[in-house]
Amino acid sequence: MRASGVEPMGPPLLTHFVGGMRGPWVVDRIVAVTGPSIPGVAKVAVIEGIDVRLPPNPVWVLRGVVNPEQYTTPEEHEALAQRQQPLGLPTATRAALIPITKSQAWWRLPQGERRAIFEETSRHIATGIEYLPAIARRLHHGRDLGEPFDFLTWFEFATEHVAAFEELVRRLRSTEEWSYVVREVDVRLTREM
Repeated sequence: MRASGVEPMGPPLLTHFVGGMRGPWVVDRIVAVTGPSIPGVAKVAVIEGIDVRLPPNPVWVLRGVVNPEQYTTPEEHEALAQRQQPLGLPTATRAALIPITKSQAWWRLPQGERRAIFEETSRHIATGIEYLPAIARRLHHGRDLGEPFDFLTWFEFATEHVAAFEELVRRLRSTEEWSYVVREVDVRLTREM
């Protein structure tokens, strides 16, 4: 996977996160942060595209689409694009897959109010920018696909940035935005060499 974390122009990119016995990412741990977890697996494969062949006998498949950014201003998009490193760098041997689902109360809010909570109050984008370029990320939307999670965020980083990643997720989880999260699972991985 060698795509930037900033959502592409053109058709949405469908991504399958396949948990099972095959894949380049070895699962270090799976933790239910809020709500129920997902079954434990040994490995995860990340497969992009519509007509793709998935590894046999998966325990779970989480799907998401990389859509145009919904809450990002043009200036924020540009700041992200300038600092974001691509996924798939050889030095990025650590990863995290964080699927989340937000409450119905979140989805009932008008988009402008969600934007205000997301950035003006919780400073989601501004906080994330502080950790670029060390931590690459890409957001996948599952809600419109009927998936069990609204969002799947994939992060990649080098081993020396593990502490920075822990700080990033701690800061995000302490915001008003996260009070709307009703299910969150934290999957940590290491790339098999």
